[in-house]
Amino acid sequence: MSAVSDRLPTFPWDKLEPYKKTAAAHPDGIVDLSVGTPVDPVPELVQKALIDAADSPGYPTVWGTPALRDAICGWLERRLGAREVTHRHVLPVVGSKELVAWLPTQLGLGPGDRVAYPRLAYPTYEVGARLARAAYETYDDPRDLDPAGLKLLWLNSPSNPTGQVLGKDELTEIVAWARAHGVLVVSDECYLELGWEADPVSVLHPDVNGGSYDGIVAVHSLSKRSNLAGYRAAFIAGDPAVLGPLLEIRKHGGMMTSAPTQAAVVAALGDDAHVHEQRARYAARREALRSALLSHGFRIEHSEASLYLWATRDEPCWTTVAHLAGLGVLVAPGDFYGPAGETFVRVALTATDERIAAAVARL
Repeated sequence: MSAVSDRLPTFPWDKLEPYKKTAAAHPDGIVDLSVGTPVDPVPELVQKALIDAADSPGYPTVWGTPALRDAICGWLERRLGAREVTHRHVLPVVGSKELVAWLPTQLGLGPGDRVAYPRLAYPTYEVGARLARAAYETYDDPRDLDPAGLKLLWLNSPSNPTGQVLGKDELTEIVAWARAHGVLVVSDECYLELGWEADPVSVLHPDVNGGSYDGIVAVHSLSKRSNLAGYRAAFIAGDPAVLGPLLEIRKHGGMMTSAPTQAAVVAALGDDAHVHEQRARYAARREALRSALLSHGFRIEHSEASLYLWATRDEPCWTTVAHLAGLGVLVAPGDFYGPAGETFVRVALTATDERIAAAVARL
């Protein structure tokens, strides 16, 4: 076991504990804007679907029910503008973090193979490469990478942590570059429905991929759009030549989304109203926090989408974390996402209206 765990970095969130204690000592309590976990209720129609499917004594299938696959296909076409999506193009997964962490291993990558991801990025991209014992590297522009031995190229738009969005033209050029060099593109699009000052585009859109899903896979989650982080509900979509073998591997590994969760996802993907309501909540919180941070002396970069504000006072990120903890506000240090974030903090919008108002008052 130690041989596997020794491949992994120290779990970053443990380093925040002392600052969490400081923030929790505030007379009015902590405002936790660090992890980014949803706090608003699960939509009633989703809860009802889960409850109605609670009597599910049999094993679920890894590929999901036909109704689930239909719902995913329909959503991809309706929301992302994808075309001619069939069941062969989709695969449910047990939350997107599981997929990110284990994808390099399930693709058969190992020593001698390379995985690349953005210079500022979700730490699990690196974890996935480490678990597979593949080499890993970061980029500012993936087209500057040496394609030799590069087997997996992660894109993340909108970005976690920065909220930066890749435009349609840039995505198109990156997909073309990757195809020319035989590199698999996997685009993490979990925040795609949360564009504020930009309208994020999927790699599944025909304007980006030229009407072909060859060599591309998109990752989507219901954690943020539908407050389903506790359900572990996500899916991937794209090249059947990639998804087919993954399905077989995941069958052998028993990586199944629970039957009640599958039913809940069908309900969630079939309803856009609750997504608009949740977006409105986040938009109001974003505007309040953004104004307060700016008035407190912060500068905000990117942040045109996603559930975070990427903020700096041009000082070491842990100095900023300590300063805000003294006000009872906990944020994530930018160096969790790579050395390039050493002077930034990530401020999540995922707190109740009451807690956001408390943070704004303190700032």
